Amino acid sequence: MAPWPELENAQPNPNKFIEGDSDPQSNAAAKNKETSKTDDSGTPVTKIELLPSCSTVVLIEEPAEVNDPWDLPELRDTGIKWSERDTKGKILCIFQGIGKFLLLLGFLYFFVCSLDVLSSAFQLVGGKVAGQFFSNNSIMANPVAGLVIGVLVTVMVQSSSTSSSIVVSMVASSLLTVRAAIPIIMGANIGTSITNTIVALMQAGDRNEFRRAFAGATVHDFFNWLSVLVLLPLEAATHYLEILTNLVVDTFQFKPGEDAPDILKVITDPFTKMIIQLDKKVIQQIAMNDPAAHNQSLVKIWCKTITNVTQMNVTVPSPDNCTSPSYCWTDGIQTWTIQNVTHKENIAKCQHIFVNLNLPDLAVGIILLTVSLLVLCGCLIAIVKLLGSVLKGQVAVVIKKTLNTDFPFPFAWLTGYLAILVGAGMTFIVQSSSVFTSAMTPLIGIGVITIERAYPLTLGSNIGTTTTAILAALASPGSTLRSSLQIALCHFFFNISGILLWYPIPFTRLPIRLAKGLGNISAKYRWFAVFYLIFFFVLTPLTVFGLSLAGWPVLVGVGVPIILLVLLIVCIRMLQSRCPRILPLKLRDWNFLPLCMHSLKPWDNIISLATICLQRRCCCCCRVCCRVCCMVCGCKCCRCSKCCRDLEEGEEEQDIPVKASGAFDNEVMSKECQDEGKSQVEAIGMKAMSDTTVF
Repeated sequence: MAPWPELENAQPNPNKFIEGDSDPQSNAAAKNKETSKTDDSGTPVTKIELLPSCSTVVLIEEPAEVNDPWDLPELRDTGIKWSERDTKGKILCIFQGIGKFLLLLGFLYFFVCSLDVLSSAFQLVGGKVAGQFFSNNSIMANPVAGLVIGVLVTVMVQSSSTSSSIVVSMVASSLLTVRAAIPIIMGANIGTSITNTIVALMQAGDRNEFRRAFAGATVHDFFNWLSVLVLLPLEAATHYLEILTNLVVDTFQFKPGEDAPDILKVITDPFTKMIIQLDKKVIQQIAMNDPAAHNQSLVKIWCKTITNVTQMNVTVPSPDNCTSPSYCWTDGIQTWTIQNVTHKENIAKCQHIFVNLNLPDLAVGIILLTVSLLVLCGCLIAIVKLLGSVLKGQVAVVIKKTLNTDFPFPFAWLTGYLAILVGAGMTFIVQSSSVFTSAMTPLIGIGVITIERAYPLTLGSNIGTTTTAILAALASPGSTLRSSLQIALCHFFFNISGILLWYPIPFTRLPIRLAKGLGNISAKYRWFAVFYLIFFFVLTPLTVFGLSLAGWPVLVGVGVPIILLVLLIVCIRMLQSRCPRILPLKLRDWNFLPLCMHSLKPWDNIISLATICLQRRCCCCCRVCCRVCCMVCGCKCCRCSKCCRDLEEGEEEQDIPVKASGAFDNEVMSKECQDEGKSQVEAIGMKAMSDTTVF
């Protein structure tokens, strides 16, 4: 019997097995050496050399690790460690840290100021229209119409305090009842959450950051919408908020007190008042059907005025209209009396930049809207970059643990309630829930705060803004004290009721799951975030308001079938995910519908085609930016343009040759196999197919 052939170590050089190699002499020598080998019995021994595996097929497929997109990223410090720095480097690092901290405070200051100017711009653009929404008292008797009016007005003026103050004035003037004002307050609570959602759009450049930031912003939206869906029908049926607040006001004998502390306004007003000042009483006068207010400008011209009361002789229709019989006389033709006449005298003009320009309110509003959005976007980008450079290494670990770690067992459940108190306290300090939630949004985006921790902070922010309104109501004059306090308490108990619905039991924390789902969709199709804002905060309220103008029968006839259809879809979707067996085969998925009705992919293709001009290799703006960047840095080719960089990376990926996977765990052999060209791999494959046996 012939012995087994010798199996020596396989050589990782594939050139030895390619016919027609560039070194024939070495091949011939190797061949002579192989045939000269014999065993002890004189029988020639055949030697087989195993070829290294250069196949493009993966021999063993290892399961890929699935990364959770909601896991917080590791903010690693890529700079020089503190222990490796010399004395000069340590001093420089300290000054850099101080400089970054001061820059962060400066950008945060301008960020808050831009939010204030943005609110003023919205009031200039749509303030008078918002006042006209309130002027139709018959429509506001409908709770659904009152809800959407509150949403639209707050979106237009970008301030829930402004819309609430209008409602308070109307209730105090008996133009509106407390019962009709409660749905408007609920709508204002929804409308104020659009600000941090707009701020989240500024982080759309990075998909993961945008996913977290948009989910962190919309968790506020979903909490407000879900609370309204449950509490508005409950209030319409039982009027529990009206009864509860009336009982509280009657039980506690509140007296007018001092005004609420304006901590943030003291810092921002000196700067914002140099840009624009508004006369917000004009919106209230329009809401109260004052015809003279329609021609007044919202831009405040005179900041210092004096009101003089003088006695003047005036004519009256008859002696019955005289102030007193002793101050009434006739000259044979007319009846005269003495009345107190109020005369307003202007003393000093305001000092903002639009005081002498005589521009219409719409033009000033558009200018301020554009500038404030640019400043808001620039400050937000700078804040994110600075936080990304500061929150690294051990600092990031400490901050993450402090913000996201629960109390030890068995007190872990108290952590969320402490976060609610912290959110309420911070909002009370800055006097604005929009400022607090908008400042928290970039922190969620870069991964410092989790969505689960941001949710109770947002709920606390809702409570904080109502406590500010209660203090402001206590500072109201005696004539409006009761109405303003009752409305502020309605806002407070509405948010308390929402927290009791959607927070204590973990299963009921639906806003977190809904916000994460919307974040995933918006990260994949970023245009959907803009569609969400327009649809839920503009189109839907306008549609409901238009149907309300047509009357209850039209609103019910159109709204009820839509609501039933939505409920049916939700029920089928839940059954598809949990109990698909009980559904017919056709209803176990949505494939029986056209693709455009159950997938965003066709719509994404349409939007991509519509914006194809923006996806060129280098548009004019990119070329100009690249030229300027290259001139500044002095390089010949600078890949500063993102669209150019993405396209070049795509082309490089297409030109990458097919690389083989190693058959052995030998790194040297695997590297040598991968260094060979694609043509050599194909030659080896052809050789192996033709030579089925090697002797």
